[in-house]
Amino acid sequence: MSENCFHCGLEIPKEVNLSVEIDNQTHKMCCAGCHAVAQAIVENGLTDFYRFRTETAPTGKTLVPEFLQQTQIYDNPEIQKRFVRDAGEHLREASLILEGITCAACIWLNEKHLKSLKGILNVQINYTTHRARVQWDERQIKLSEILQAISAIGYFAHPYDPAKQQALLDKERQQQLRRLGVAGVLSMQVMMTSIALYAGDYYGIEHEFRVLFYWINLLMTIPVLLYSALPFYQNAWRDLKQGQFGMDVPVSLGIWLAFLGSVWETIYQGQHVYYDSVTMFVFLLLLGRYFELMARHRSAQASESLVQMLPAMANRIKENLIEIIAVAELKIGDLVLIKAGESIPADGIIIEGQSSVNEALLTGENLPLLKKENDHLIAGTINIESPLQMRVEKLGDDTILSHILRLLERAQSEKPYITQIADKIAAYFVIIILFLAAGVAWYWWTVDPTVWLPITLAVLVVTCPCALSLATPVAITAATGTLTKHGLLTTRGHALETLARATHFVFDKTGTLTDGKLQLLKTYLYNDLNEQQVLGIAGSLEQHSEHPIAKAILSAVSGEMPTAEQVINQAGAGLQGIINGTQYFLGTAEFLKQQNVSIPQNLREKLQRNGDTLVWLANINQICAAFALSDHLREGAFELVQYLQKMGIKTLLLTGDHENSAKKVAQAIKITEIGFQLSPDDKLQKVKELQNNGAIVAMLGDGVNDAPVLAAAQISIAMGGGTQVARASADMILLSENLQQLQIGLQTARKTLKIIHQNLWWALGYNIFVLPAAMMGLIVPWIAGVGMAGSSLLVVFNALRLTEKKISIVK
Repeated sequence: MSENCFHCGLEIPKEVNLSVEIDNQTHKMCCAGCHAVAQAIVENGLTDFYRFRTETAPTGKTLVPEFLQQTQIYDNPEIQKRFVRDAGEHLREASLILEGITCAACIWLNEKHLKSLKGILNVQINYTTHRARVQWDERQIKLSEILQAISAIGYFAHPYDPAKQQALLDKERQQQLRRLGVAGVLSMQVMMTSIALYAGDYYGIEHEFRVLFYWINLLMTIPVLLYSALPFYQNAWRDLKQGQFGMDVPVSLGIWLAFLGSVWETIYQGQHVYYDSVTMFVFLLLLGRYFELMARHRSAQASESLVQMLPAMANRIKENLIEIIAVAELKIGDLVLIKAGESIPADGIIIEGQSSVNEALLTGENLPLLKKENDHLIAGTINIESPLQMRVEKLGDDTILSHILRLLERAQSEKPYITQIADKIAAYFVIIILFLAAGVAWYWWTVDPTVWLPITLAVLVVTCPCALSLATPVAITAATGTLTKHGLLTTRGHALETLARATHFVFDKTGTLTDGKLQLLKTYLYNDLNEQQVLGIAGSLEQHSEHPIAKAILSAVSGEMPTAEQVINQAGAGLQGIINGTQYFLGTAEFLKQQNVSIPQNLREKLQRNGDTLVWLANINQICAAFALSDHLREGAFELVQYLQKMGIKTLLLTGDHENSAKKVAQAIKITEIGFQLSPDDKLQKVKELQNNGAIVAMLGDGVNDAPVLAAAQISIAMGGGTQVARASADMILLSENLQQLQIGLQTARKTLKIIHQNLWWALGYNIFVLPAAMMGLIVPWIAGVGMAGSSLLVVFNALRLTEKKISIVK
């Protein structure tokens, strides 16, 4: 039986469960609008309204602004599934697109405003992509309230959608082109008449013609002032309402001062007008911002290309029929058909077919990989040859591609220490300029009233705090995008800066310098158990480990494995558990020694001679077996080590394996400093010793036992095929199997740091040089406009050098 809303009388939809307590009675509402209005009536003590009303109130939907209604839709859990990620208990995280961002000061304002809201845990905004990553506690604040808070300071935010972001970029570009076109055409016309006025100052001009040209220039300047320059005023007003001083404040002040001063001279037929400076300054500034927009888009192309890898539609197999549906409608467990040439719509496992799959955009590897039944497929990769049937295992934010994008977004949004300093300087820069401009105006008014206006204008517009704020974020975005193309994913903002300064590279052995695809060479038996029995016991214990050794032993088990109970995994050492009532130990010789199981010295030395990896199995009474495993050097390991050593970077090998196995690998790649039979704590201690001696340590690892060392190193790099714990601890992830890609990583990191320093020195040097010149009257206003726009453009185009394909692998 349907119910009606107590407030407006409309029928209450079944899925709505909203109510308000009015005069100690609970009344149901039909929508969030009626709920908000009724709650406001109660909170203001106006409940008599409901007793004395003669008819139901108008629906709350008509009283709630349309924008508020739209944002409240995003609080729906079903809708949030598409773009909100569960970041922990009651913690939510989402990517938002921000509209209205024009400079780095806008980023600072939005971050500061959002962080002041109760329940907001973290906010990071990427200036290059205008994308915000927001994390909040859903118990304290709703997503709709976050969107409304952004709207309250004059910006507009909505959940990130690649297609919508592209549409917004196109819209912004078209608007800028129109404003730029109007300013360009009219500024040229104004300049033509201004040339006549300048010539008249030297050769003479009749007064009537001078006045006529004044009024012609005034009429042609008005469209530039009111249309082309409108975004500057809007941004300035928005900043001032928030008590902030962005770069558009002095720009707007300068434009209007020049225009009003020129109008005064026109009306009273004075000697100097500045319509040409106004129109030319607006044109040059718009031109600079247009080029900046295009450059920002280009620097972010690599990361945005990852977003566009996912197809919009998928072929779902249902009851032996193929139906084409939107990827958003797929569910876990669905069967999909992936035809040759199509992109894979979700993460899943092949249940039928065999084909080559191109994973180049994710791993940087150009050669397609052969995929067959029971192999895993990654969303966004491309099926090359034959049709495949896949069962969907992960969708949306749970896919590997989405995880990579989140990590990349975090790296591009986080601010290295050097950027934080620049932002602090830029935040006070505009205020200082405004005070200086006021002082300069007063000084020149007392010295020579005829020049105070052009000199003040030059001071207002010549400086460029934006170049200071742009110096780092554009370079970081360009560099991380370039590295992603090469299969090296940057996950933390400080990674490039720290990698460029690294003095020591520490390598793990198994799964890092070697390919991690261990093979069981031989099983040595030492009691009455046969080979299948000892393998079954070892396999039942190794099911509780992610180490490459575990995979090798499990792949060698052919029969059923017994059940292991009370299994304890001591990372980097071994496992123990109870099988059929007997306590078993599996691991290194040192691990068995800790369990009071001794291995004869002569037996250990005999088996270790070949340099194979040894894993021992024992019970509380005796040794049961030893497993000899072998691994192959990873592609590019030798070349990477040689390159690092040529660059003056020291290389170390730290492993839990025995001495002969460690030396075998070290000799093959010419590493002289070796640590063997090390526990995770031993590795951690060694890294701390290096750091205490002033070393900047880069650690490369892949396993659970590497996680503490990865976390302690100044820069940590995890192998893409390593464990989740290792990847979670890492600042960078090598998605490619080729270690030589780290050469590109190091070269790019050093080039990035160099470009950031160049940008910062230019930004500081430019402002230090031009400001005194402008104060002394050596720079005319239109030249000041060229300098301001050119300063920002120089910084952006310098950063774009990081997208060039000149960095190569040294053989």
